[in-house]
Amino acid sequence: MNPVLAEYQARAERVLTHSLESLQTPAKLLAAMQYSTLGGGKRVRALLVYATGLALDAPLQRLDAVAAALECMHAYSLIHDDLPAMDDDDLRRGKATNHIAFDQATAILAGDALQTLAFELVAAQESGLSDAQVRTITTCLANAAGRTGMVGGQMLDIEATGKDLELVQLENIHRGKTGAIISAAVQCGAYCSDYVTVEKIDYLQHFAEKIGLAFQIIDDVLDVEASTEQLGKQKGADAALGKSTYPALIGLENSRHLAEKLYREAIASIESISDNTGPLLDVAALIVRRQF
Repeated sequence: MNPVLAEYQARAERVLTHSLESLQTPAKLLAAMQYSTLGGGKRVRALLVYATGLALDAPLQRLDAVAAALECMHAYSLIHDDLPAMDDDDLRRGKATNHIAFDQATAILAGDALQTLAFELVAAQESGLSDAQVRTITTCLANAAGRTGMVGGQMLDIEATGKDLELVQLENIHRGKTGAIISAAVQCGAYCSDYVTVEKIDYLQHFAEKIGLAFQIIDDVLDVEASTEQLGKQKGADAALGKSTYPALIGLENSRHLAEKLYREAIASIESISDNTGPLLDVAALIVRRQF
């Protein structure tokens, strides 16, 4: 990772740590929230918030709040995704999943608390966001996380388990389950700026949709090629559950070619939005070129 992205990755960790430390909540619940949110992960969603916002001259104070919110929402989704009623995983980021480390009830509540904390962070006066920006970002995040985004995609994924899917059906699942929150990170980072325009949002949305799908394709490829130790989660878990993946449908080589094609389309779409898109291009490369 280049030094600029590493700097913002570390910044996101500091902001998240502070946000969770200051909460008034039962000790066990707070411990479970911190367990799944801090000290792990690539902070891709936070990096997308920072990189997009900086391209449009957004203040760091606003970006801090929104980056933390996106990471809280992501952590919530992982906790619930790992539950026995969902994917029943026992390993995440190289350590026991939340419901194994604590218990199922605590894991559910920790996920619930992180989801609502995401909106709290955006709405807080300390965020530096205007009332209009809070409304816009809250709506964007809710749509991405809810029935038309991540939750809807998860439902489609459950319904598709054990079935043979067409490529367009698989894409539809992952546009919701994975891509919606990635798109929200880009859009919400842009909405932190006072200089965002409808035209720029359109370009960024196109970028986010392409890079979000590429993210999932690479995830599927790594689930085949990388080890459990590298992944920090059980290798081959999706195949074991009978889920369709890109390598299963189109093969490993074609999957990598498709991810690269989506990456090139993504970066081409934001050439004109700013003179400072370097960090955003670097995050896109990190997503597509990562090895685990």
